[in-house]
Amino acid sequence: MSIRVAVVNPPFMEGKFSRTSRSPAINKSGTLYWPFWLAYATGALERAGTEVRLLDCPATGTSEGDLQRALLDFRPRMVVLDTSTPSIYSDLRIASACKSVLPEAVVVLVGTHVSALPELCLRLAPSVDCVAVAEYDATLVDIARALEGERRLDDIPGLVLNLEGELVRTPERQPIADLDSLPLLADVYRRHLEPENYFFAAARYPSVMTITSRGCPFRCSFCVWPQVMHKGKYRARSAENVVEEFRRFAESFPQVQEVVVEDDTFATGSKRVEEVSEALIRAGNRLPWTANVRANLSLEAMRKMKKAACRLIIVGYESGSQEILDRVGKGTTVEQNLEFAERARKAGLLVHGCFMAGNPGETPATLRQTLRMAKRLSPDTAQFFPIMAYPGTRLYDEFKNEGLLRTESFDRWVTEEGLHNCVVDLPELPADELVRWCDMARREFYLRPSYLVYKALQSLRHPLTEGRRTLRAFATFRRYLFRRP
Repeated sequence: MSIRVAVVNPPFMEGKFSRTSRSPAINKSGTLYWPFWLAYATGALERAGTEVRLLDCPATGTSEGDLQRALLDFRPRMVVLDTSTPSIYSDLRIASACKSVLPEAVVVLVGTHVSALPELCLRLAPSVDCVAVAEYDATLVDIARALEGERRLDDIPGLVLNLEGELVRTPERQPIADLDSLPLLADVYRRHLEPENYFFAAARYPSVMTITSRGCPFRCSFCVWPQVMHKGKYRARSAENVVEEFRRFAESFPQVQEVVVEDDTFATGSKRVEEVSEALIRAGNRLPWTANVRANLSLEAMRKMKKAACRLIIVGYESGSQEILDRVGKGTTVEQNLEFAERARKAGLLVHGCFMAGNPGETPATLRQTLRMAKRLSPDTAQFFPIMAYPGTRLYDEFKNEGLLRTESFDRWVTEEGLHNCVVDLPELPADELVRWCDMARREFYLRPSYLVYKALQSLRHPLTEGRRTLRAFATFRRYLFRRP
């Protein structure tokens, strides 16, 4: 194929808006995710023979005006724009502007929000051509082929099309079964992106992000990517494929200090973790890495991860209340969380703990349980987020059906600064109180004397790695940590 395609992560709020995050926002820690889903699509399009330009506007500080000028210079036949819930109105406006300046181009929307609400989004932006629903790698390749005259757009599965004002949904596309068939992100990144433009507060800088699986076999009601984009279907790359990508990361980006494995659940169980770790050990991997895991991970798997150069594991503890964990379908117990933390200490792995405020059944008493649990678990770092329910999830439907959503104006999912916000008013906890609690919990966790001493000693022992990471994150985080409501 000879057509040109622009794949765009559009600007939003003139800030480092992390659209690829599970909870898109401008992060208080300064974290900015790599656009790995767009990168996968870029690689698939390049493999099919198209000329692709991947434009990550938040990472490069590209303004709307700069984006339009870049598109006019490139003259793509197709423009693909990522979306998210809090940025959707801006995303639709930018997509419409792209269609205005490039009327012959096919403008395609992708991402969680438009996959959950494709018809609504196309009605709000009637000049936009279509939405590629859920996983879109193969869908975009098919669109490119259609533009070459090889097939009709309405024959392509996985689309909602705007055909002269009539919205037409084509048959559902099945998720890609063989993830090893996809291009390696390391190769796409090398051609299009710079590691220095991205930051993950829990990892050493600069870091890169990869995905070694798609979907999740577990049933958490709040998790948006498995429900909306992957339809609950879990698939994993082979250990050999993962090892090859690590090798190419090290080869292509010698400045990179860490690989962040950003799977929704890298550790669905201990067996695959051990297989990947053993393959990395055999390959002599020395590149540190971080991964999202579950609290059922065995000590043996953790020790193999450590031997394979894993530095830190990220776990969704979520709540100190067993009732809350059960209500959201987490599938773990408070006792498991405590045992997990002890195993991680024995294995010598750092832990980043994730906690949520505002799930169904939350009360002031359960929030107190969560903060006590966070201090008792004492992870290396912790995040406290107010609940953010996204369209397409069971949690969003539950809150909407019970009349607990303060608004359905999606730009309210972030504050005027672009920070995480909450629009869920629980019977005993209005949204504002949930946000205040997270700020309070964050201060209490990080400003404990014992934690400050721990971090000081850690930074003295490892000044060029852990010390540098802590100082870089704190430089951004401090303005929020000490802010009082």
